[in-house]
Amino acid sequence: MEHTAHAFANLDHERLARNGLPEVVYAESKTPAQVAAIMAEMYERSHTALATRADADHFAAVQARLPHARYHQQARLITVGKPLRLPEPDGPYAAVVCAGTSDLPVAEEAALTLEWAGHRVRRVTDVGVAGIHRLFAVEDVLREAAVCIVVAGMEGALPGVVAGRVGCPIVAVPTSVGYGANFGGLSALLAMLTSCAPGIAVVNIDNGFGAAAVAHRILLQIAQAATTAT
Repeated sequence: MEHTAHAFANLDHERLARNGLPEVVYAESKTPAQVAAIMAEMYERSHTALATRADADHFAAVQARLPHARYHQQARLITVGKPLRLPEPDGPYAAVVCAGTSDLPVAEEAALTLEWAGHRVRRVTDVGVAGIHRLFAVEDVLREAAVCIVVAGMEGALPGVVAGRVGCPIVAVPTSVGYGANFGGLSALLAMLTSCAPGIAVVNIDNGFGAAAVAHRILLQIAQAATTAT
C-alpha cells in the first residue's frame, strides 16, 4: 500500500484503485495550511482533488498553491482539476432531491461530489411533503434515475414517499434543518431509519458527501455491468 506521510497526515494514494473513490479531504478542524498541503499533493499525484466542509480561509490557502481551484460556497466544497471520469452523455444518472430550499447546501454537496466523480446528476429542488403535488409533477425524473439521493430535514418524511413511488435505490440524507424538536436532525434521522418503505439506505445527518459515495458505488456497478454485457 502506498501512503505519503506528513507530520499531520498519512495520505492513501491507492484508495481510488481499491474502492473506486480517492481519498477526500475533510477540511473542518484542519488548518488552511494543512488542507492546502494535502490537496496540493493529491493534485500532483492524480490531477484532481476534493475537499469537503471547507470555508473561505481554506480556499484562499488552496488557491495560493493551486490557482485553478474552485470554491463552491453553498456546498462548502473545494475542487481542483478534472473529474475522475467523463460521464456517458446518455448514461445512467443520479437524481438529487431536496425537500426544501434550506436543505440545498447538503443536496449540493451530494450533487457536486457526484459530478466531480464523473456522473450525470439531475437536481430536483423544494418538493417536500408540505406540497406533495410538486413531487408528483417531476416524478418522471425520479423514475428514470438509477439512484435517488433524497435530502430532508424537519420530520424527514420525503425519502419514504419517494421510495414508495420509484423502483431505484434510495439514499436518504437527514439534515439539521428544523425547529427545536428536530434535535439538530435527529428526528429526521430516526424517521428515515424507521420508514416503512423498503429500499432506503440512510447516511449521517448533513452528510451529503456520504450519500454521494453510496450513489457513486451504485453507478459504478451499473457501468461495470453494462460493460460486461457488451
